[in-house]
Amino acid sequence: MPVVSTKAEPLSVEFEDDGLVPNNPMPFLVYKGAVALDRGHPEETIERLFGANGWGAMWRNGVYDFLHYHATVHEVLGIARGHARVRFGGDKGKELEISAGDVAILPAGTGHQCLSASPDFSVVGAYPPGEKMQVTLPTPENHARALKSIPHVKLPKTDPVMGADGPLVRLWKRV
Repeated sequence: MPVVSTKAEPLSVEFEDDGLVPNNPMPFLVYKGAVALDRGHPEETIERLFGANGWGAMWRNGVYDFLHYHATVHEVLGIARGHARVRFGGDKGKELEISAGDVAILPAGTGHQCLSASPDFSVVGAYPPGEKMQVTLPTPENHARALKSIPHVKLPKTDPVMGADGPLVRLWKRV
């Protein structure tokens, strides 16, 4: 049985720079229910998928409950267990309910913050090859630095869910 639906198409959302969270002109992507998880080892299912598509430096945890972003890397969040309400795009962004089998792909600079989560909420995070992840808080100084670094973050060669021909490759273009 395939791990990913071959018809999976992500929701695409563009967030504006709000003066503290830079976000990114490239769209934030969410695949809803795209990954068929192994009930006994859902984290491993997601890790194998991301790894097979060239994304690494993986971790297991949740989503921080404070607003932050990453100005040096793009990030993918695979939901392995449970569900959460997460605000993406900063304080003026969009609140989404994410649950097991969903995958969110954040272009560098996209704000995110967990507002609430089930006790079993578990996330696998990963990054395309390149710079190391750094947690950045929304301050005027960080915003100014991020506006300089974000345009230099390399575009991923693959979509972490659908691979080299996935929607991310089509949708993420430099403006």
